[in-house]
Amino acid sequence: MGILQLLSDAIVSLNGIFWGWMIAGILLLTGVFYTVSLRFPQIKYFPKLFSSLKSNFKSEGGGVSGFGALCAAVGGQVGTGSLVGVASAIVAGGPGAVFWMWMTALLGMAISFGEAILGLLFRAKNSDGTYRGGAAYYMEKGMKCKPLAVGYSMLMIVSVGLFVAMIQSNSIASSFQMVINVPPIILGIIIGTLTGIVIIGGVKRLSEVSSLIVPFMAAGYILITLFILISHIAEIPSVIALIFKSAFSTHAAVGGVMGYTIKEAFRNGVARGLFSNDAGNGAAAGMHASAQVKHPAAQGFCAMLGTFLTTIIICSCTAFAILLTGVANTGYDGINLVQAAFSSAIGVAGNWIVMIAMVMFGFTTLLADVYYGEVNIKFAFGEQRAILIWLFRIFAIALIVLSTIIPLNVLWNLVDFMSALIVFANVVALWKMQKYVRYVFNDYVKQSKEGVAEPEWNYDSDITKIG
Repeated sequence: MGILQLLSDAIVSLNGIFWGWMIAGILLLTGVFYTVSLRFPQIKYFPKLFSSLKSNFKSEGGGVSGFGALCAAVGGQVGTGSLVGVASAIVAGGPGAVFWMWMTALLGMAISFGEAILGLLFRAKNSDGTYRGGAAYYMEKGMKCKPLAVGYSMLMIVSVGLFVAMIQSNSIASSFQMVINVPPIILGIIIGTLTGIVIIGGVKRLSEVSSLIVPFMAAGYILITLFILISHIAEIPSVIALIFKSAFSTHAAVGGVMGYTIKEAFRNGVARGLFSNDAGNGAAAGMHASAQVKHPAAQGFCAMLGTFLTTIIICSCTAFAILLTGVANTGYDGINLVQAAFSSAIGVAGNWIVMIAMVMFGFTTLLADVYYGEVNIKFAFGEQRAILIWLFRIFAIALIVLSTIIPLNVLWNLVDFMSALIVFANVVALWKMQKYVRYVFNDYVKQSKEGVAEPEWNYDSDITKIG
């Protein structure tokens, strides 16, 4: 047995330990902690998720707007997680995985709120006037733990900046195979070239591209899946019942989509739920940190909206499309399973629609992933190491091209393994620094109760001095 095979087997075994109960349990417990501590913000302040967009539509100072940062963050969340991730979760964990994706999102909304606030509080300014930040930055500046911050940033560079970006490219190329017979490597070269063109422009160009693509593509995808739901409306109650029944099944049934236990549903639902919305791994905090907004809490509401849209709305659309059309047991996986669902409902046009959605969503996600890698390179090695940024871009583009010929399950195993390590590091910071999130949140609520239409925060204040 070769070294690569031994390494692969070891990663699969560790993933079984990490994602069996450990990481999933830690994530959900952290979500409960933030939800209770902040007095159920995802429910009590739900209307704020939408009204915050109005105040954040334009940036303060001409940089990246809160809306632009949200679109870039959603662009980094919607892609493969909301299409391929859902399909893979159902194939590996059954319909019950959908329920655990919902739970991850509901509790993850409070986590996303906290991550965005921490990202804005402890960010750094770039030489061009824009901002960069993320979990590594709040670990160092707020938690005062440089070793943890550097370790986290190195994991992010490899995991999100490379491996997750590879899944996007792989899925985009796969979506073409059911429509046009094009060699995957050719598609990889095209994707890599387009990626290079955009990322050279930095975070401002990324937010501009995402602001153009994400809202329209998300709306179009939701409308088409609503058509599928309406055309199968009589079957919706039974599918919902199947999801809940499968989520708590203590033993596997014989054959069919019910052949999964609660462990498989839980493990795959939480893992893919995290992948779809990034709540708990700190990745989206890097994008929200670039926003120039009046108050961190306002961007925190935008972050919650991102999690709600990606998992509760778009992931659910994908899940219902698959389960209502009865294609879960056809042998397809990933984006091809989503295409099978759409083509079953609306004919061959479904393959094209999903392909276009995968290209749009996957490309914006890929761009965000590479950006997260760059942000963490700047943190770990210093902003002046421009040569490292360029080397990373070249290496990332090369892997993006090669990923189109690597099996999807191999990439998922790599991402799951690295994601587990990232979550471990970030959750430590979230528990340690929750007091800062609560302080900022209370300040926003206080100003709102005093009649301030758009609360403002003094970013020059040293929040680490609070008790």
